[in-house]
Amino acid sequence: MAETKVIMPQMGESIFEGTLTKWLKKPGDKVERDEALFEISTDKVDSEIPSPVAGILQEVLVKEGQTVQINTVVAIIGDGSSAPSAKAAPEKSEPAAEKPQDAPAPKASAPAPAPPAPAAPTAEETGGRPTSPLVRRIAKEHGIDLATLAGKGTGIEGRVTKNDILKVVETGGAKKPAAPAPSPIAFSGEVERVPMTAMRKSIAEHMMASRGTSAHVTTFFEVDCSRIVAGREKLKAEFEHSGVKLTITPFFVQAAVRALRKFPIVNASIDGDSIVYKRDINVGIAVSLDGGLIVPVVKNAAEKNLLGLAHAINDLGERARTKKLSPDEVKDGTFTITNPGIYGALTGTPIINQPQVAIMGMGGIKKRAVVIDDAIAIRSMIVLSLSFDHRLIDGAVADQFMADIQKQLENWQG
Repeated sequence: MAETKVIMPQMGESIFEGTLTKWLKKPGDKVERDEALFEISTDKVDSEIPSPVAGILQEVLVKEGQTVQINTVVAIIGDGSSAPSAKAAPEKSEPAAEKPQDAPAPKASAPAPAPPAPAAPTAEETGGRPTSPLVRRIAKEHGIDLATLAGKGTGIEGRVTKNDILKVVETGGAKKPAAPAPSPIAFSGEVERVPMTAMRKSIAEHMMASRGTSAHVTTFFEVDCSRIVAGREKLKAEFEHSGVKLTITPFFVQAAVRALRKFPIVNASIDGDSIVYKRDINVGIAVSLDGGLIVPVVKNAAEKNLLGLAHAINDLGERARTKKLSPDEVKDGTFTITNPGIYGALTGTPIINQPQVAIMGMGGIKKRAVVIDDAIAIRSMIVLSLSFDHRLIDGAVADQFMADIQKQLENWQG
């Protein structure tokens, strides 16, 4: 059989690299098509990647713990006719002309250690625009401030390419001002220093990038959930008969989807000076994991009824926790819902999942005394939050969007 190159997949529209955390097969092992081959970690997913074909794992080109760009060849699968090997350096999918020239070898007796994998971009370094590890390395070596070049490159959506950064190096422009050295953490007691996981580092960087990109504003709405709580109890047995566990979340997803159809600006994104309206409504549902967070996406949510939404949410959540999500299931989200209320939170102010422009947070549902028609009654109440990008969404529109969701939930009839 012909050799098949296994590449680092893209695990989300804003993800341009991943960390290969574990090989599940070793060179010389037989693998079946769709059998788990290796594990990767990004800020959006910690997942097992299946083999694209059946055959023999002939070569391993990326070591465990190494971070590489998407579309980098990480392994070769063949028919076993070639001797298996494990190479330390990854084979890039870039053309040969794009590879940097090797520097003259030093005259030391011992070989120089391999440089560490480049870190993922931060908001300060890139101005909110993604760049490749090679571009960031060149910028760092020459003291170039990538934030001043954001959106001005010749790549897709103004992305800074290798040729762009080399031209800046030649002209000596965009120098980054020297930053004061950070003060070391001083603590008199005992400490344990543990390196961040690849997922945690990526989450930190992307959260900072989002805060540096969007003008975050949060609005809060209190909602009487009595009708949907009663509706869940009424429908629970019927759903279980269909093999689906019914939770409260699908009711909120359904209400959000209907509101997004009325207010398409909340389902949009910003691209330079343009507004990109998404025809599909793809709702990301945040799933908490040990040491991180994954946001699998319910695609075409507007086409699903309550049963279909409940089934999709349960299925994606279970496979997220067992590392069985595919790359397509964590990309192309247009709106996100997160639920800190399951841990008892009254509400929260979530950070927008770029390049989206809004995210809704669900607080905990609690029975409280409320005034209805001048009488005190006990109702199941929740506080919903909406963090939105004020560059695109005005406060009035955000409040109208949330008022629509509030009205749907308080008047739910099944």
